[in-house]
Amino acid sequence: MNIILLGPPGAGKGTQAQKLVDGRNMVQLSTGDMLRAARTSGTEMGKTVAAVMDAGNLVTDEIVIGLIREQLEAGGDHGGFIFDGFPRTLAQADALDALLVEMGQSLDHAIELKVNDEILVDRIIGRAAEAVAAGGTARPDDNEESLKTRLMAYYKQTSPLLGYYYAKGDLKDVNGLGTMDQVASEIAAILDA
Repeated sequence: MNIILLGPPGAGKGTQAQKLVDGRNMVQLSTGDMLRAARTSGTEMGKTVAAVMDAGNLVTDEIVIGLIREQLEAGGDHGGFIFDGFPRTLAQADALDALLVEMGQSLDHAIELKVNDEILVDRIIGRAAEAVAAGGTARPDDNEESLKTRLMAYYKQTSPLLGYYYAKGDLKDVNGLGTMDQVASEIAAILDA
């Protein structure tokens, strides 16, 4: 089973992906993690990634698709893939679809974690304050201004994917503001249907 988790920053995609990794033996393909691993891998793809990143440039869609291809080709005994942080644009969605078809695979679901933005901002700022109060640290961008900027970027870039996957019949949504277990239960119901 291959799925995409969609939702704005702070909606809980990473938390839910980890639950799926632990509970269903799925493989989380996080774009950021893949780029960091590739950069230090010493492979030809890794050298390309390192050169692009060292020059301060953005990694191209072709490079990210190449990294995803490597993961899909690696195979292994797992319950499928969770695409986390990719695709972010319609061009990336088309490229991912083409890659999956080429490799004889498919996307089973695009799951949107629906949230109310004001509640989300309050939740993240509260989480940051709790971390600091407990003697820890908060993410530097867990403040209201940064969150609003990240939300705007999400809606400009990524929200068109909701219509794309809806039109394909792949989009399902869950209440992203429930407890971690409630959200996990809603996702499980979609995957088990």
